[in-house]
Amino acid sequence: VWIFGYGSLVWRPGFEFTSRKVGFIRGYSRRFWQGDTFHRGSERMPGRVVTLLEDCGACTWGVAYEVRGEQIPASLQYLNMREAVLGGYDTKLVKFHPQETDAEEPILALVYIATPQNPSYLGPASEEDIAAQIIVSSGCAGHNIEYLLRLADFMRYFCPQAEDKHLFSIEEALVSILPCLYHTEESVEET
Repeated sequence: VWIFGYGSLVWRPGFEFTSRKVGFIRGYSRRFWQGDTFHRGSERMPGRVVTLLEDCGACTWGVAYEVRGEQIPASLQYLNMREAVLGGYDTKLVKFHPQETDAEEPILALVYIATPQNPSYLGPASEEDIAAQIIVSSGCAGHNIEYLLRLADFMRYFCPQAEDKHLFSIEEALVSILPCLYHTEESVEET
């Protein structure tokens, strides 16, 4: 079984797997439209995490994990709790295209997608509003800022050829709100 991750699963799958491949799926855009009241936010201050929006001309980059044998029930049970029960995500099968140039045919992969029907769905907002919400949100897995920055770093380092204007616009809005955060990090690295 292959499982496609496009949010925190790209850096923290949380389950055992046999192999992993960077690549993309077609027909979806990644959006920070899902609320999170557990991992990256609270009931009082929901965080913003990503979901997929059907978009016929788009593609979303991420990581596909291959799970085999006893890994299958353990990973699906873990993901059902993490994504479906706590996150409000549904599952779909998608065609995953590995990044390697000599890659075989697309791989059928399971993906978790939050739909507008789930109670935590927040929907669209301006990049500035999303960044402002991310700045004030934190949950049991850490601060919502970490989620945004790790996802942006993944895209920069593993998929430099791919565009994700939504993601990078939110990161840019966050930097404009919190410029001292980045200037402090740069001066620490220089010393």
